[in-house]
Amino acid sequence: MQNHKSPADMVEDVEIGMKNGSPSPAIEVDFEQEKSLIRKQDLRILPLCAGIYLLCYLDRSNVGNAKTLNSGTGNDLLDETNMTDHQYIIALMVFLIAYGLFEVPSNYFLKKLKPSRWIAFLMFSWGAVTMGLGGAQNFAQVAGVRFLLGVLEAGLFPGLVFYLTFWYKVSERSLRVAFILASATLAGAFGGAIAYGVGHMNGVRGLSAWRWLFIIEGAPSCASAILVWFFLPDYPETCGFLTAEDKALAKQRLAVEGGQGAAKAMTWSEAKAVLTEWRLYAHYLVYFSISVPFSSLSLFTPTITAGLGYENLQAQLMTVPPYAVAYVVTLAVSWSADYFNARGMHSAIFSFIGAMGFLASAVLPADAYLHRYGCLIVATSGAFSCIPPLLGWLSSNLRSTAGIGLAIAMNISFGAPGQIVGVWIYKSNQAKKGFPTGHWTNAALLLLACSVCVSLRLYYGWMNRRLAQGQIRYVY
Repeated sequence: MQNHKSPADMVEDVEIGMKNGSPSPAIEVDFEQEKSLIRKQDLRILPLCAGIYLLCYLDRSNVGNAKTLNSGTGNDLLDETNMTDHQYIIALMVFLIAYGLFEVPSNYFLKKLKPSRWIAFLMFSWGAVTMGLGGAQNFAQVAGVRFLLGVLEAGLFPGLVFYLTFWYKVSERSLRVAFILASATLAGAFGGAIAYGVGHMNGVRGLSAWRWLFIIEGAPSCASAILVWFFLPDYPETCGFLTAEDKALAKQRLAVEGGQGAAKAMTWSEAKAVLTEWRLYAHYLVYFSISVPFSSLSLFTPTITAGLGYENLQAQLMTVPPYAVAYVVTLAVSWSADYFNARGMHSAIFSFIGAMGFLASAVLPADAYLHRYGCLIVATSGAFSCIPPLLGWLSSNLRSTAGIGLAIAMNISFGAPGQIVGVWIYKSNQAKKGFPTGHWTNAALLLLACSVCVSLRLYYGWMNRRLAQGQIRYVY
């Protein structure tokens, strides 16, 4: 199937431009052959990547479950390690500091050492560290282990987003990023259900349930690292499950808008172009804004549900519905964003919906438990579903493999300060008031994200019109 579209015909969500000063070439591709290739890639890559991120997110967020697990009997994380609420927040924060510092270096090693090798190493390491957290006895040990966990998990999500650029075109990425990111919502749902079950193991073999939680959820990451090492393909041109004809088609498809496994290392001029491009910082600001609710929901949903009248193990179980709904919404939004080539507007709309959920939670009476629980579901769905289109939108406006890797890593690194903000806003002394500070902060930042998305989308539309008229050319 031949692409007959000119730049003027293209939807203005993606900045259409020229590479090296010449128009992007039209590529003839057999539709059925391309469809078969994508199906092969999806079946091999997406279940593995989604499973990897699910395990990562379980090991990252289970500390929130451990905080409240069996708190009624004094067998929770805080009581048994003699940690205060303030120290608990510090332990969460050091993870995020490490997470922000090591994202960019990790993306470098992913390309340098091959994705399968690097990701398998990270998985085994963070699984072992998570299991070790089950043996922590005091604040210093918890904080130290959480810092190490942040170092090891830092490279996974930006690495997976970067990895997809080796396999998929711009128009194909958002839904697949969403499928992977939606694993976080599944992990949130599973995490609550697992914590509910593990809560009944309190005292088994002399260990409290929260210790069992870390051991049980860390072990699968270690075991799965072996599968990743052998079964995660690195690049289309080197993998064994594609035929020679498939590999040629994959290379042809991604000649203009994909990452290249054989691409050279990033040059200083490419790095400088990424670091000095102002429009990318608008993307980073959006990601900072949505990272605050992402972080706070990830770590405090059990605490929030406990503040809605649910106690002990029931609070763990009631974290499942918000994440289950968010999983479905996230996939639907991302499919729609790719289908209509309107990633910026989808992110704007659903960040606004998430903001309204938090805003309603903030203004409702503290004892309006049922209504505020419904608002939590709306807020979670909006906050999570606006993220995947943002990542697809960013990568679609970059051209070089090295530039994509750096920009994605920087984008998610800018999210780290936002995630740090997220750990401070749900204050334990506001539980009886309904956590107003947390809800107001999340609402404000999601509204900021919405307004920047709309502004950036209008800017890209203006740029596209100038490109189509030949007034400027895109050379980055």
